[in-house]
Amino acid sequence: MSQAYFLTGTDTDVGKTLIAAALLRRAAARGWRALGMKPVAAGGAGDVDALIAAGNVHAPRERVNPYLLREPLSPHLAARRDGAAIDFERIARDCAALRAEADFLVVEGAGGFRVPLTETQDGGDLAARLALPVILVVGLRLGCLNHALLSAEAIRARGLRLAGWVANQIDPGMACLEENVDTLRARLAAPLLGHVPHQARPDPARIAPLLTLPEQAGL
Repeated sequence: MSQAYFLTGTDTDVGKTLIAAALLRRAAARGWRALGMKPVAAGGAGDVDALIAAGNVHAPRERVNPYLLREPLSPHLAARRDGAAIDFERIARDCAALRAEADFLVVEGAGGFRVPLTETQDGGDLAARLALPVILVVGLRLGCLNHALLSAEAIRARGLRLAGWVANQIDPGMACLEENVDTLRARLAAPLLGHVPHQARPDPARIAPLLTLPEQAGL
């Protein structure tokens, strides 16, 4: 049976695509069919390209990325400007088709967990519709404790399981780094899948060995 996860972050620009691509490379190195999906991308196709490059399964691009929006805005605003209507049922169908082709699927959300995707629905609604366990990328910087704990609370409120979290240092000079990670270890009821130090030039291939796949964590 294939594994599939919804990957989200504590905010935008916390390294979601970097971690998603690294997890895909880790899975591919085990000989698994690894595939990434980015249902909604706003402001360019860079994230989609990174996920495709990290996987080892060919899939139609329009299925990997059903909605590519032009402007780097909250998706509901970018979609409004493009005259696009984001349809969760289409995303769910594409996700199911991709899952049938992969042993390990990562569905990367847009922005943080509650970012609005339509006029009435947000990323949490999409995760709930897909009914996937969640991997949370915590961007290590001042404020990350509050953001991580609120995100975990929102995930639980949707009836979803937090399958694991990744600590990604995005502030190279963050004070009390280890103490912050230890605080989250104690308060997040999920395994730490990896602690990624600050990278001047982030590379999923170098980061992949630092991560543990959820299945390897005994989930």
